[in-house]
Amino acid sequence: MSGVEVIRGREARRAEGARRARGRLVRRHLLVYAGLLPFILIAVFPVFWMAVTAFKTDNDLVNPTVFPFWFHQPPTITHFTYLFQHTYYGDWIYNTMVIAACVSAITLLVAVPAGYALARVGLPGAENMGIAIFLGYLIPPILLFIPLSRVVGLTHLIDTKWALVLVYPTFTVPYCTWLLSGFFKTVPPEIEEAAQVDGCGRLSALLRTVIPVSWPGILTAVIFAFTLTMQDFLYSLVFVSVSDQKPVPLGVATDLIRGDVYYWGSLMAGALLVGIPVAILYSFFLDQFISGITSAAVK
Repeated sequence: MSGVEVIRGREARRAEGARRARGRLVRRHLLVYAGLLPFILIAVFPVFWMAVTAFKTDNDLVNPTVFPFWFHQPPTITHFTYLFQHTYYGDWIYNTMVIAACVSAITLLVAVPAGYALARVGLPGAENMGIAIFLGYLIPPILLFIPLSRVVGLTHLIDTKWALVLVYPTFTVPYCTWLLSGFFKTVPPEIEEAAQVDGCGRLSALLRTVIPVSWPGILTAVIFAFTLTMQDFLYSLVFVSVSDQKPVPLGVATDLIRGDVYYWGSLMAGALLVGIPVAILYSFFLDQFISGITSAAVK
């Protein structure tokens, strides 16, 4: 056998090995995606159902003789125009954004120094104190709205969005304090010591060295506070009954369900308009959110 034939044989075996490796990789990917497919369908189907319902005509929605998962009449935007012309949906969105922004700011102003103190200052019993703060988050809201209603009544904020700004931090601050405490423990103390050697005090070292490297944890706390604020229904139902002061979850559920009449198209349109932009926004910060959660969980 000549040298040329030996080289050709080696190249053929190498190509065959590469082809088999690609085949194994393709089969592995197919198996992974096949396993994920049921979960993808479960996650995507509610959004698809909301979108179809939001753009269907009323006659198409209530017709039991047609296939329910697609359009049998031309799509319409009537349900969206009804939201903005016959309800306070614009005010609901504004109220929700104001409440979420204020609660997130209050949560950070309280949770950042509290979490830093638990992680760095060396307070006696700091570990047990952090656990106790986290356990405060686990108290069911249904047990708290009765004493909180007394607080809201004394401040004369009942039936305003500011009542929710007052009460929501009661369950965002405990969890975010515990979360940031675990995240601050992952920050090397050497960078603070170096800053203090250069003349920074503890507060200045926190602002100049710890905060800049803690954005994943801080962003996680903001996302958590923002999410809980947007999805709450119990507190808003108890403390707000004026239509133009309601947030989106309460306004959509109370003003678009009247007795036994459900405005299904407008209900789904209202949920879609709020849910899709928030989901897209969260997708941009997914890596930071996972990093913040896992860092706190490990500690």
